[in-house]
Amino acid sequence: MHDLKVNVLGAYVSNITIDETLERIWGFVGRGEQGVIYTPNPEIIYYGYKNPEFMKILNTADLMLPDGIGVIYGAKILKTPLSERVAGFDVCVLILKESVAHGASVYILGGKPGVAELAKANAERDHPGVNITGTHDGYFNGDDEVIRGINEKRPDILFVCLGFPRQEEWIYKYREKLSARVIIGCGGTVDALAGTVRRAPPFLCKLNLEWFYRLIKQPKRFFRMLSLPKFLFTVIFKGNKSFREE
Repeated sequence: MHDLKVNVLGAYVSNITIDETLERIWGFVGRGEQGVIYTPNPEIIYYGYKNPEFMKILNTADLMLPDGIGVIYGAKILKTPLSERVAGFDVCVLILKESVAHGASVYILGGKPGVAELAKANAERDHPGVNITGTHDGYFNGDDEVIRGINEKRPDILFVCLGFPRQEEWIYKYREKLSARVIIGCGGTVDALAGTVRRAPPFLCKLNLEWFYRLIKQPKRFFRMLSLPKFLFTVIFKGNKSFREE
């Protein structure tokens, strides 16, 4: 299995397939080692490009998955192509599906009050036997209390769905206090699992137009999505030069 990293605007993205990702995850769990996984899309990488301290946090990940077709295009433009897009949501769904056979447990952190509980209920319906040991919404101030609650449940895998940059900064700050073997920052996955945000139809996903579907469903995302052309223009005109855009 290859574990190469591809430099995309300073983010060292894992050149890995989804099957290899799952193999690495179950390896962490089986060996009792801790692995941190981030799932950056172009918006997150561009934010890191503009905020070097955040980029340093991103690059501490054991796996940095290329979540977003723009990351794939960016790597191709830089002539360092990635194997495939590895969407965080797809990885999390496969974790839930395969966790039963591996005897692994999951904890879901994030979302508005009630959303994580709904995600748990849906996962238990869709994956009989899945062991989701607990949930907590993302609206909290007492980090130590939340960490204590997670550790008391002893999950093997922790989904941290706090949105960027909060989730990456939170994981970086507290990973050593968390007993979970795999900690994955997976943004809106909790909403998709709960069904409060619908994923694009499969045919749009195959056409790499999931972003367009999300824009139609959530027009307020328009200004956030402007980061995609900014990301691509920066890749084209500046590549991986070691200076920041002023």
